[in-house]
Amino acid sequence: MLKPAPQLALLLLCLAAPAGTALAKGAQRPVVVELFTSQGCGACTKANALIADLADRKDVLALTFPVDYWDYLGWKDAFAKPEFSARQRAYMKAAGQREVYTPQVVVDGAPQADRSAVDRAPELIKAALKAAPPEPDIQLSGGRVSVGPGRAPEGGADVWLVRYEAQPQETEVKDGENRGVTVVYRNVAVGVQRLGAWTGRRRVYPLPKSALGKAGEVKLAVLLQAHAGAQILGALKP
Repeated sequence: MLKPAPQLALLLLCLAAPAGTALAKGAQRPVVVELFTSQGCGACTKANALIADLADRKDVLALTFPVDYWDYLGWKDAFAKPEFSARQRAYMKAAGQREVYTPQVVVDGAPQADRSAVDRAPELIKAALKAAPPEPDIQLSGGRVSVGPGRAPEGGADVWLVRYEAQPQETEVKDGENRGVTVVYRNVAVGVQRLGAWTGRRRVYPLPKSALGKAGEVKLAVLLQAHAGAQILGALKP
């Protein structure tokens, strides 16, 4: 499904953990796989299953971002949020692409140009694991995220907090292209928020109140993402 893309820019950094989590400097980080999907998209079922297959891999941080720009087709996506659509559009802008569509896979900040990426995901992840450079030390503890020091990209980077539901989330679609279908998501995002800029020096970021005291299945992930090109530079998962 295609739709003209507006503007907006984005970058990301993902990390998750309840009390304290850390990834040592120079350690292998997980590859970040983002899926932009919609309950109103008939072609998205297979892509949703891809994230389910990746959700429990230790070397992958798989995230589902439901978008809202197909809600007008007859079914309002129960998990979609405008900020997720804005995130996808920012990827489009960074990649010089003119349209957003679903399903779309983004591997380590590189948006794929067509739906074949769903089938090519294993090879894309394998290549990303080989190419991923050592990242700065990243820690999440005591209600704060600590990043750096490290080599910052030209133009700097941003640290992003992603909150997501690890357990399967189900919705029965009652209208639109997927009428009668029960859509199942894994690692579905419930919020994404920029914590601040990173320029290569060690910096500590307090977690927003919305992320504190959240027990249960809501996980916290933090992504370190370059301004130029939106490349993922670091990721910490639960």
